[in-house]
Amino acid sequence: MSILRDNVNEGPGGLRKLIKRGQVVAPGVFDGISALLAQKAGFKALYLSGSGIAGKSGLPDLGVTTLGEVAEDVRHIVSVSKLPVIVDADTGFGEALNVIRAVRELEAAGAAAIHVEDQEMPKKCGHLSGKRIVPIEEMERKIRAAVSARRNDDFLIIARTDARSAEGIEGAIERAKAYAEAGADAIFPEALESRDEFALFAKKVRKPLMANMTEFGKSPLLSADELERIGYRIVIFPLTAFRASMLAMELAYGQLYRDGTQKRFIDRLMTREGFYGLIGYHAYEKEDMEIHDDKL
Repeated sequence: MSILRDNVNEGPGGLRKLIKRGQVVAPGVFDGISALLAQKAGFKALYLSGSGIAGKSGLPDLGVTTLGEVAEDVRHIVSVSKLPVIVDADTGFGEALNVIRAVRELEAAGAAAIHVEDQEMPKKCGHLSGKRIVPIEEMERKIRAAVSARRNDDFLIIARTDARSAEGIEGAIERAKAYAEAGADAIFPEALESRDEFALFAKKVRKPLMANMTEFGKSPLLSADELERIGYRIVIFPLTAFRASMLAMELAYGQLYRDGTQKRFIDRLMTREGFYGLIGYHAYEKEDMEIHDDKL
């Protein structure tokens, strides 16, 4: 059996089933190898962060990445991982018409869900100050456009609101209710500032909710278990592994530059066999040999 056929991505249906069964915890990944590591750790879903997509290219999270770049990253991830992927689609890459194309492109690329936010362009990281919010009617149009564009009803449309900082918690709740009415499958309240705000949101908004537990932001770092008790069905950790990998690389490059050798930190490197096992190197090699044997 082909190793590529064995690793079929579970897609939209897999994510919807997971949410129906219980809470979904999705760690942030930023390429194929990070997706494999998250899958190996035992996670059942993945999250592709817009900040991670920009960051791995050395760019800021200001909406400067393109739909094509995001779709290509989705394709890389789903080609090696069987887990459903939730994708950050920023503002939908433009107006309602752009959202339609974004849904079609990202669904075709293999995403299981996207979230679209109600910020004006240029957007900012959700945990920075100075965000500007579009009129509620504009966001409702984007949600209706997204829902109409999907080909598979299991492909989830998640509406993110960044209104907490601009309009307060009550304003964010009212927007969330309107977005749910417009057809969003789930709601993502960004940058809530206390456990009480998370609880109030869950009490007032009767849709599956997604919580963002990013580090160094405005939200308290609540555990997945605590968020489940409050009422959140999806929890994302967008940049945890990315930040860990950046610090590890910074330390490795620094010591390599100083010492001119990796001998002093060789024990902190994944071995060749560990890496080959992760990517299925020997299975690829075996398949190649079998193909050649068939020709004899």
